[in-house]
Amino acid sequence: MSGHYIDIFSDDLGPEKVVHIYEPKSGLKAIVVVDNLALGPAVGGCRMAPDVSTEEVFRLARAMTLKNALNDLPHGGAKSAILEDSSISNKEGLIRAFAQAIKHLPDYIPGPDMGTDETCMAYIFDEIGRAVGLPKVLGGLPLDKLGTTGFGVAVAADVASEVLDMPLKNARVVIQGFGNVGKAAARFFEERGAILIATCDKAGAIYDPKGICVATLTKFKDSGRSVQDSGLGKSLTHEDMLQMESDIFIPSARPDVFTVENQHWLKTKLVLEGANISITHEAAEKMCDRGIVIVPDVIANSGGVICAATEYQGMSEKQAFERIEATISRNTGEVLERTLKHGQYPHAAAIMMAKEKLKEAMSYRANM
Repeated sequence: MSGHYIDIFSDDLGPEKVVHIYEPKSGLKAIVVVDNLALGPAVGGCRMAPDVSTEEVFRLARAMTLKNALNDLPHGGAKSAILEDSSISNKEGLIRAFAQAIKHLPDYIPGPDMGTDETCMAYIFDEIGRAVGLPKVLGGLPLDKLGTTGFGVAVAADVASEVLDMPLKNARVVIQGFGNVGKAAARFFEERGAILIATCDKAGAIYDPKGICVATLTKFKDSGRSVQDSGLGKSLTHEDMLQMESDIFIPSARPDVFTVENQHWLKTKLVLEGANISITHEAAEKMCDRGIVIVPDVIANSGGVICAATEYQGMSEKQAFERIEATISRNTGEVLERTLKHGQYPHAAAIMMAKEKLKEAMSYRANM
């Protein structure tokens, strides 16, 4: 790792490694960041998108370090990105080339992320014998099909609704990003009586104040078409949707949806970060000062990695859901107590909670 990356990223937690991969023969370009290994081998998703930066991968890897510590998982944090559009025709070839490229990074266990899925993890496992989020036929707990990340977001909402005395029944929900996480979250929130009033994908957004049928939209979206073509609501721009009034806002797509420059757009009571690093910490602080309650990403969207770690330990689907509910309930309650009763900002509180565990673990490791 060059001095340039040390200057930008390094602190007392990591990173352990920043690896850039380029293979002209296959066309593979990728980035891997292994952040911290104090708790064990690092688990973290592999995303596939052409515009991911080294800084973004590091920030995502750090989120995994904190998330795994918060959830008492015996894993460090890492993340990777294949710099290509996920719709590319030779996707399997690139995934397999990536697997071979990380073969000699034994402390990194990849999982599915934006642009990759259980099939991709099956290819990686076939090549190097390590991956999580595998198809069920290979002994995996396919977290996207099970909807474990979205389930965890709903669990966080259960706790927050009690603390805030804000019933989920008839709560107006906006989900930014109707992908694997957004679809699952929408289903679990609808089961709780909440109303999905707006959502979006890359092409645009839709809005219906009376509510959007989640099952109908999911079936339509799974056919490969855009939500705007569903006829289930009025078409909106992404910016219009971000400025819409709601009770609960769930960002479930790319990083930095809200920054200091646009955080004033958000008009909601509760934010549950379904995606990693969706709101900059500075923007979140300003939102909190405006009275918005936030359950940070490293707590709210932990369901996926808890499921992945449960799979890696050879445990069952039932155990995964029980573990998600117990752990996210505990962490949501604690972070809300620290923010609402003790005046800490949410991300700072979550980081402090994680560091308390990481520092203890690091004290037992040589050269840490």
